[in-house]
Order: sequence, then C-alpha cells, then structure tokens
Amino acid sequence: MELNVSSLPVSAILPELLVALESFPQVLLAAPTGAGKSTWLPLQILKQASFSGRILLLEPRRLAARNVAQRLAEQLGQEPGGIVGYRMRGESRSGPQTRLEVVTEGILTRMLQQDPMLEGVSLVILDEFHERSLQADLALALLLDVQQGLRDDLKVLIMSATLDNAALSKRLPQAPMIVSEGRSYPVDRRYQPLATNQRFDEAVARQTAQLLREEPGSLLLFLPGVAEIQRVQTQLAEMIAADIDLCPLYGALPLSEQQRAILPAAEGRRKVVLATNIAETSLTIEDIRLVVDSALERSALFDVRTGLTRLQTQRVSQASMTQRAGRAGRLEPGICLHLLAKEQAERAASHGEPEILHSDLSALWLDLLQWGCRDADQLNWLDRPPQTAIDAARQLLCQLGVADDGGQLTTRGRKIAALGSEPRFGVMLAAAGDSADAVATAAQLVAMLEDPPRGSIDLRDGFHRRLPHWQRRAKQLQQRAGISGGTVDEDRLAPLLAAAFPDRIARRRGDGGRYQLANGSGATLENDEALTRYEWLIVPALLQSGSQPDARILQALPVTIDSLIREVPTLVQQQTEVEWDEEKGTLRAWKREQIGQLVLKSQPLAKPDEQELHAAMLRWVRGKGLSVLNWTPQAEQLRLRLLCAAQWLPEAEWPGADEATLLASLEQWLLPAMSGVRDGKGLKQLDVVGALLQMLTWSQRQQLDTVLPTHYTVPTGSRLPIVYHDDKPPVLAVRMQEMYGEAQNPSVAQGRVPLVLELLSPAHRPLQITRDLAAFWAGAYRDVQKEMKGRYPKHLWPDDPASALPTRRVKKFSNPS
Repeated sequence: MELNVSSLPVSAILPELLVALESFPQVLLAAPTGAGKSTWLPLQILKQASFSGRILLLEPRRLAARNVAQRLAEQLGQEPGGIVGYRMRGESRSGPQTRLEVVTEGILTRMLQQDPMLEGVSLVILDEFHERSLQADLALALLLDVQQGLRDDLKVLIMSATLDNAALSKRLPQAPMIVSEGRSYPVDRRYQPLATNQRFDEAVARQTAQLLREEPGSLLLFLPGVAEIQRVQTQLAEMIAADIDLCPLYGALPLSEQQRAILPAAEGRRKVVLATNIAETSLTIEDIRLVVDSALERSALFDVRTGLTRLQTQRVSQASMTQRAGRAGRLEPGICLHLLAKEQAERAASHGEPEILHSDLSALWLDLLQWGCRDADQLNWLDRPPQTAIDAARQLLCQLGVADDGGQLTTRGRKIAALGSEPRFGVMLAAAGDSADAVATAAQLVAMLEDPPRGSIDLRDGFHRRLPHWQRRAKQLQQRAGISGGTVDEDRLAPLLAAAFPDRIARRRGDGGRYQLANGSGATLENDEALTRYEWLIVPALLQSGSQPDARILQALPVTIDSLIREVPTLVQQQTEVEWDEEKGTLRAWKREQIGQLVLKSQPLAKPDEQELHAAMLRWVRGKGLSVLNWTPQAEQLRLRLLCAAQWLPEAEWPGADEATLLASLEQWLLPAMSGVRDGKGLKQLDVVGALLQMLTWSQRQQLDTVLPTHYTVPTGSRLPIVYHDDKPPVLAVRMQEMYGEAQNPSVAQGRVPLVLELLSPAHRPLQITRDLAAFWAGAYRDVQKEMKGRYPKHLWPDDPASALPTRRVKKFSNPS
C-alpha cells in the first residue's frame, strides 16, 4: 500500500497524533477545514499506526461519507470496496480486504448493538464532531461505555475544525488535545448585511451576483433550506453571466445532481453551488474559491407536548461560520462574504446547540433499552438527554407496545430493536407478521417514509412507483425481517400505518382542510388538496411551522374508519369520562368509544361503576388542575410546608407537592380519600388535608410538625399561626409588645430559616416587617415608639425593648402574663 507524503497542514501533527493514539484511549483533534483530516489523515494512521484491526471513520452525512470514501480510495488507485470501503443505510461497498471503512452514524450504532465488543476494530474516528448530531452523541456515549467495561484497547479519535473544547475536556479530562494550525490557503472574511428594503432571496442574489462580477472562480452559497435555494436560484439566473452554471445541493437531490454540484465546472465555465449546511463539512466541492454565507440554517425542534417536529430558521453559530468560510480556502486563496454585520457575527453563539437537547428521543431510548440501559445517567454524555423528552419517548414506546410499563423491552420490542429502524417503522414491519405480502408492503412503505417523494401528499400516488433506491431499501428490510418475496398490496397500507401511527389518525372537523389528530393536536391541508374530501386520514408525516396552531400535513392516506376498526379493533378504547354540566352545576358521566381523543360514540351513564367513575374524575382533575379541589387554608398551608420541607430539608426525602407532581400522582394520594364520592359536590367537599397526609409516613408527619410547625408560641404564651409561602420565607404576625425581650427572629427548619416578623400594633395593624429583630430594636423602633406613645398611651413602649419583659396587657398590668 503506497501512500504519498502530503504537504497538507495536518501532516505536521501526524507524529504527535500517532504517539497520542498509542498512549490514550481518547484523543481530540482540532484541524481547520481543508487541512486534510478527513481525506488524508485516516490513510496515514492506517499505514503508520500499529493497529491490527480495522479503522471505522464516522461521517454524519451520507453524501459526505460516499465522497470521503471515494477520495480516500482514489489515493490508493482503487475504487471503494477494496482497502477503503463505505457503509450506509441501503448501500454498502465494503469487502473482505477493507481495513478503513467509512460509515454513517446509524450504521455505527447498529454495529455496536450487534457486537458491543466491536471485534476486529482498533480505532473509531468521529469526524466533524462539532455538528453534535444526536447519533454522534449516542455513538460517543456507547463507545465510552465499551471502553470502560469491555475493550480497554479500543481507541477513539474525535475530530473537527471547531471542537467545543470546554465540553469535551470536562467529560474527557485525560484526552490530549492536538491542534493543527492553518489551512491550505488563507481566506479573506468579509461582512455585509443584507439590504432591508429587499426580499431575502433578491438581496442574497444581488450580493452573490456582485461578488461574481468582481472576483474570478466558482462560488458556494449557503442558504437555510430548499425553498430558499429554489427562490435564489430563480433570481440569480437573471443576474449572472451565461458562462456560470447554477447547481443546487441538498440531501434530497438525486445522486447525479449532487455529483454535478461537487465535480469541477466544465472547461471555460464557472459554477455557483447553492447548498444547505450539507456542504459545511467533509465534502470537497471542486473549484470553489468564493463563499457567500447567509449565516442562517434551518433546524428541527421537537415539541414533546404535541409529539411533532417544528422547523426553525436561525442564526448559525460562530463555529459554523468558520466552517463555511473554510470551504473557500481549499485549493487557492479565497474570499468568504458573510451576509450580516461583523458585530452580529461576533455576538452569535460560539457553538450550535446539540441535537440531543431538542430532538425526538424515541429512537435513542429504544437504542438505550436494547443496550440494557434503563437510566440515561448510566452513560457518560456530553449533554444529558432532557428528562421531558425521555419521558415522551418512554410513553410512545409503551403506546406502540415496544416497551412495558416497567421500561423493559417487550418480546415484540426486542424484535423491533433488532431491525435497526426508527421505532414506528419497526412497529410497521413487526405488524406485518409472517405474511410475505404484508412484509413486502411494510418494507416498501418504510422505504417511502424514510426517503419521501416530493410532490403529492397522497401516499397512494407514490406507493407503486418502483424507484431503485426504494427497491434496494425495501429488499434490505425484508432480509432483516427474515421474509423475502411477496407482492405489495395497497389494501394493507391502512392497518400497517395505524399500528405505527395510532396517534396520527385524523378526523376532519368542519369544512375545508382542518383535521384533529387522535393525540389532540390540530393538522391542516390546503383547501384545494384532493384529500380534503375524506373525513378520515392517517398522517405519518407532519410539520409544525412558525406560530401556526395546526401542523401542516406532508403525507397522508385516506381510510374508511369502519373498515380500519374491523381490521385493527385494538385502536378503539371504551372508557368513562366526566364533564361539568353548567346547567345542573355538577359532574355528568359518559360512556365513550374513542380512538385517542377522537370520540366515535358517546352515551350518558346514570349510575357508573365507582371505580370507572373515580378514574374519570381523576382524568378530569388532571385536565382542569388542582384548583377544582377543596383547598382550605389548612390544606394550602400543608402543601406549602411540604414544598418548603423539600427545599430546606432535602435529606429527609419528602414527597413532591408541586402541582405537576401532585397531578401526576393523584392515584396515590387523592384516590384513597374518594370513597363514596360520586359527584362534583362530593369532590368539592373532599378532605384535601387528610388526602395529602396519606403521602406521609407517621414519622414524617411527626417530623413535619416539629421542623415546620403550623404555629409558634411567643414568650407571652400566645400560640400564633406561621404563614408559609413557596417563593419567600415564612411569616409570623405578632403584636410588637409580645416580642419584647427577644434578641433575634425565631426560626424553623432546625434553625436554618428565620421567620419574617410582621410586628403589629395593639389594634393588630402592621407596624413593621423585619428579618432582623435586633437591628429593628436598635434602629427604626425609635420612630415607631414616638408614634405609638401618642396613639396608644396606655400601652408599654419601653426605651430598651430588647431588655423589656413581653406583655399582652396595658401599663397598669405590666407584669408578664
């Protein structure tokens, strides 16, 4: 294997890197764009390091993985599939001779799940790690787990042009950081905000056309999304010279068009590549000397409340701007024009927010359960997955029958996990059972949904198209399911989709294209869309955009609901519900048949079963909030004391008393107190104090009364109530004379929290609020004394209240009581 010595910048740090890989389990490499870290360095490691096993090079994008593998293989005079190979979903070019394999992120996760030892692998390289994709974060967490428990000889190299050093160094304190200075050629970075009196697409096109007139060379234009690419392309076509080719570049393009954007322009011509951030990393786009950066990107944000993803256009980070600028300096000195003011660029976030913090985590949670991890804290994360998103993922996997209530994979769930697909797609394949026709139909459907066609929203329009990449993917899925052959059958689509998307069954509401989903969310079609004539749809793909209340339907299948229920009867649940009858002023019970929140039939119940009625009442309380219960002052104070106890005395492990926790645990504390309650009046008279006390053991009740008492006895013997709050210290209202002789504020919580004293006049009107009684006696008391002597001359107003005896009487009975 002959490799040429390179003059690329990264070659200068190769000796240091090889020593680090020999000595440390994890190594960090920061190397600017164009330094050769992706397309040259892996071959040098393969040649010069003493690794007996394969090297896996992880690339975050399919296009980049294919491109990097091609360039690495070319340096060996080969095509991918020899010493250098690649693997991605639905496509593999690796063989028995492959020692350096470029893989996409999902492939690495699947390899780890099938063989946690990663037998035959010596090094895993995580490239372009600054993107912090969900799968890259998961891959690192799993690799660290493997290193710790199974393979102390496995090496991990984390590479990027713009590593988040602080986060990585915190989690990997022993990992050396190696920095490759400089890039292939210098880049002149310029800043120019867009004209405010022009549309975005027009303003971007004008700036781009002007730079093309002023400078030679081909240009790479970064735009946030496909819609902007198409609009700017239309504008540019009217502004540029005839010798310039316009080449869009985004993930959904056919491979031939992607290659046209990547390969050099024809002789005597220039090109403008209009790209999303797919071109930000790893891809070497030939001939680029100029970069125009809109400084915008479109990111997907998952809403755990609706279970839908919303697209948001936002400013890119400084790290992304650096990456984009670096594309201009790969082959010769270049220019990058950022379309914003320099001050705005400097105020941008240093790094983008990791995907794991705003993504749907159902696939990640399935991976963790398959890994044997039921608690995210068992793994070492750069950023821990948010608990709310994990809870939503747990709930979805339970609803789909993938996991049980205890968080364990079901038998069906283990089969689905082994398929290596998204949870919903795995459910679809599992629902097909052993029928060859059903499996073929499910595989074709999954292939379509993974890589949806553009154009028609109606799934039936694309289902019988035989696109090659769908066919390859469907065949692969059939092989994984262990059932080949079969004929696709459109009549099987509805039950298969309903198994995977029961919460996305939709019913039209009113005229036009507005629908309600089974999960309660709204969805909409354009009024002229043909599908609006159908009352019922199954909607596997939706998109929440901007501040619109309803999600936009991207893909849908019309269904006849009666036929669907006959085929999938488990979709329908029968349950009792209660609602408030305004006319009678009480609760009424109803027996309903529902698909999620879509009511099919409803009939009133005169005497519902108490168990069903109470379950319905609890659902009603959850929907309305705790305010519908009988919150007497005593009940509210008990709840606040529990909140304060958890805050001030956490070592005692008090039960949660915030509204969210109480609503989530109604069955534990409220239900036992509901015996005999059958209507709204009974619910309103329920003893909330007694119900809350059910959460406490006898010793906890005793401790609560001791450390956070309801009353405080002042020196005169008066037993006065303490008023607790959730956001400020507790307050004791007491006549000033009853606190004479006290040097400091009394306290609760084992002396940790002083009471705020609201000192009252003899007529019980507020005189002073103080957190420092000694300071009040020595200071502001003088002014109070003057005023009170005139208003209440028969009461005692001593000059030295800190030494006087407390009293409840007037002067002639000045002895203490």
